[in-house]
Amino acid sequence: MSQSLTDRIEAVRAFNRFWTAHIGVLRASHLDTPYSLTEARVIFELAQRDVVELADLRAELRIDPGYLSRIVARFRESRLVVTEPSPKDGRRQLGKLTAKGRRVFELLDARSIEQAQETLGKLDEHAQERLVASLTAARALLRDEAKTPRAFVFRPPLPGDLGWIVARHGAIYAAEYGWDARFEGLVAEIVGAFGKQHDEKCEAAFIAESAGERAGSVLCVRKSAKVAQLRLLLVEPDFRGLGLGGQLVDECIRFARRCEYRRLSLWTNDVLKDARRLYERAGFTLEGEEKHQSFGKKLVGQTWSLEL
Repeated sequence: MSQSLTDRIEAVRAFNRFWTAHIGVLRASHLDTPYSLTEARVIFELAQRDVVELADLRAELRIDPGYLSRIVARFRESRLVVTEPSPKDGRRQLGKLTAKGRRVFELLDARSIEQAQETLGKLDEHAQERLVASLTAARALLRDEAKTPRAFVFRPPLPGDLGWIVARHGAIYAAEYGWDARFEGLVAEIVGAFGKQHDEKCEAAFIAESAGERAGSVLCVRKSAKVAQLRLLLVEPDFRGLGLGGQLVDECIRFARRCEYRRLSLWTNDVLKDARRLYERAGFTLEGEEKHQSFGKKLVGQTWSLEL
């Protein structure tokens, strides 16, 4: 059962409470130093550049102008920061860390690294990778980066990936096309046969990952001595529009050529219009069509092939 909006709101609030306590936001000082978390962040940002226009820093950190002015004034008194008017506009102030300010930054930075190491040290390597992937995904979602270019990694399946292929095909095709459980059963048969007895020399499965998150998959299997078959192309909805489908098709084509197949074939249905466009762009040609009733729907099956 899907969560209600109220449940999702409470989940976000609960995580915020957990995380602020975990990293010590509620303490009077940050990382056992005389500085608050906001002051430490201002020092960090100043350390990233030689000179910073304070108005830009305020906008980046979304800090109240008066609050930032008070922080900078304290830093000037402590000789951590020097300020001067901007040569472009005397009404705007530039800020720069002093040598003393740099030493404070180095202390804060070292203790921040220690804190992160302590957090990761409680987890095994796999759990660390899951945590990093989840944090990266959260940043991307909150920054509205869903449609920006991403780097994808293509790898062979790990334990659990084949089951994921079956589950995601069943869920996505039921939601988007209304196909019943018989389609998931067919996918399970294909994946099960691959998992039991595929020949690694001439058959492969590719899992596409982005920041540790599974984004798509495809299989390249042996149909005959000279013909390979592309099967079960899948792109997760959150990763569509980024060129991933074409990249998965290309991975399959490259593999088939390395294995010295003469032809790559595939079977699909005409309702899968996005997939059809991918195949056409990759150079596949339509060989034939036939009407059939499967998965609770009337469909038109299509056979496509590519000479390698």
